[in-house]
Amino acid sequence: MGRKKAAISGQLADIDLRLLRVFKSVVDAGGFTAAELQLNLANSTISNYISDLEKRLDMRLCERGRSGFSLTSHGQVVYDATLDLFGSIDSFRNRVNQTHNRLIGQLHLGFAEHMLGSQDSIIVQALKLFSKEAPDVNIHITTMSSDDVTTAVLDKKVDIGLTVITQDFHELNCINLFDEQMQLYCAQGHPLYDMPEDEITPEKLFEYKFVESPRLMPGRELHPDMRKWNKHAKAHHQEARATLVLSGHYLGILPTILIRNWGLDTMLKPLLSDLYGYSNTFSAIYRSNHSNQLIIEQFISSLKQTQVLRAKNKGISD
Repeated sequence: MGRKKAAISGQLADIDLRLLRVFKSVVDAGGFTAAELQLNLANSTISNYISDLEKRLDMRLCERGRSGFSLTSHGQVVYDATLDLFGSIDSFRNRVNQTHNRLIGQLHLGFAEHMLGSQDSIIVQALKLFSKEAPDVNIHITTMSSDDVTTAVLDKKVDIGLTVITQDFHELNCINLFDEQMQLYCAQGHPLYDMPEDEITPEKLFEYKFVESPRLMPGRELHPDMRKWNKHAKAHHQEARATLVLSGHYLGILPTILIRNWGLDTMLKPLLSDLYGYSNTFSAIYRSNHSNQLIIEQFISSLKQTQVLRAKNKGISD
């Protein structure tokens, strides 16, 4: 009786690692289409890469089609093994970095949307410092919703997340960076836009439609009145939420700094700021004992140094 041919014989080649990285990205994104932006590849190219990997491994890894994307049992085994493989590669880099006193590898950051305009770009300054201290590290940035950033860090899909967290996670280290002011807005064309301020009451708001944002989700409301608001639409991304508010049919919560940066001050009107305004605290979150720990620690150090410099400059200007 003949022996079954091994799916992998000999050493892994560069092409194998490349195909496995594409496969991992597709699984992490939840499908081919969702992975296009992250990989900067066309859907057809991604499909060809996955087909090539399946041929090399002699097994079907995933189901794709109208029913959606899902892993086969073989695909789950390969995905888990891929995580172990790349974790081992990162551990190898860490050991080399410790011996060589030179950082090499990749830093994957997960950003909540519109980080650039926040607080004089503290992130930009940290990236500038990090790139100077670790010039051989490749930086990969993925933008996602705030909740998705936290999940990505917990699942080790990104090394460091920069986001707003609404609860504590014992697995995560957290460094508070800056606050972002949030306000409830209506737009030109909405009945409340031209209404005198003294006529706008909390009870009046119950008559109108709202766009749900993360802080308006059940159990996350910061004010009891928010539980009674008529959440008729949902947009957890700020640009999408602003679009709905600008239609003149909805009320919604948005960051004040983005309203200024987008030049929407005259098109949007804040409502009952003392009652419903609040601030979000953006934080850097990361796991301990990560396989990419040295690079993570260097970026965290860059963030902390940037905070110190900003505090000193603020003290001088004051």
